Amino acid sequence: MARIILLQFAAAFLVALVASLVSGLSAGISALLGGLCCAIPNAFFALRLLSSTRKPGGSPMNFFIGEFIKIAMNIALFGAVIMFYPDLNWLAFIAAFIVVLKSYLILLFRQ
Repeated sequence: MARIILLQFAAAFLVALVASLVSGLSAGISALLGGLCCAIPNAFFALRLLSSTRKPGGSPMNFFIGEFIKIAMNIALFGAVIMFYPDLNWLAFIAAFIVVLKSYLILLFRQ
């Protein structure tokens, strides 16, 4: 699970670097923010799952609560970026979010 989270953060920084080289600093920052909007909630969700599996008698409800918190964090981070970063490049932002969201496929098909 830690490899997937590290891969997502690495993908966010890599997409931000590519976006800044191709389209400038504003696109790079937008891509970084988009990638982090996906990677940070996923990291919290992974930590929640990890902590709930160590307790005996864990409930499946913990998974659903964690998923709800992850989605709420995604929405909150999207809103914060939209409000506080006026030079947002939407294409870079959404593209980075999707790349980080699907980056687990790299590890899935690796072995």
